[in-house]
Amino acid sequence: MKRFVLKRILQLHNLCYRLAGPLAVRVEGQHPKHRLMRYKEWFLDHVRPDDVVLDVGSNTGNMPTLIAPNVEYVYGVEIDHALVAQARANNRYDNVEYIASDATTLDLSLLRPISVVTMSNVLEHIDARVDLLSALARRLPWRDSGERRILIRVPMIDRDWITLYKRELGLNWRLDPTHYTEYTLDQFHEELAAAGIKVDSADIRFGEIYAVCHVG
Repeated sequence: MKRFVLKRILQLHNLCYRLAGPLAVRVEGQHPKHRLMRYKEWFLDHVRPDDVVLDVGSNTGNMPTLIAPNVEYVYGVEIDHALVAQARANNRYDNVEYIASDATTLDLSLLRPISVVTMSNVLEHIDARVDLLSALARRLPWRDSGERRILIRVPMIDRDWITLYKRELGLNWRLDPTHYTEYTLDQFHEELAAAGIKVDSADIRFGEIYAVCHVG
């Protein structure tokens, strides 16, 4: 009986988490994570004015819109055509271009030489993650050997004890039901290494990995 009650409480915890975000947006006008986590500022701190950026999984264009004033050019690639249409409709920058494509089969003739790839909460939504990372590392028209940077943000599974405990009990432990994985730091390093990508630095903030990487 006690275990039954415990599981129901943990399921209630999941429900409260799912409801808290949308309700906070209605109260504040935008999700408070943008203000509190400052993840956007981290990406801005790691791009330069002469960068040509490929944002993988650009969704409705938040990342390209954020970094466009701070770089030379931004491509946003997104597999969902409806999201690309929305991003294009909202675009207000001349140095942003959206491409509706699978990043692994992207027509590289469309692109200028790339110096930076950005992936903000994208990898966890992909099943064949090493295949994607390998394709980016090998196939992109990188600008030169010293400019092959990849900026990655992903959630961690060991962000707190309750997440690991939910998994032990066979309950839903993921932050989002569309996540294929949530990382340990070791798993993250292993996947990047398998794709031929070196992790230069990996900071942990709010239960997420913020990694500066390079190809080669």
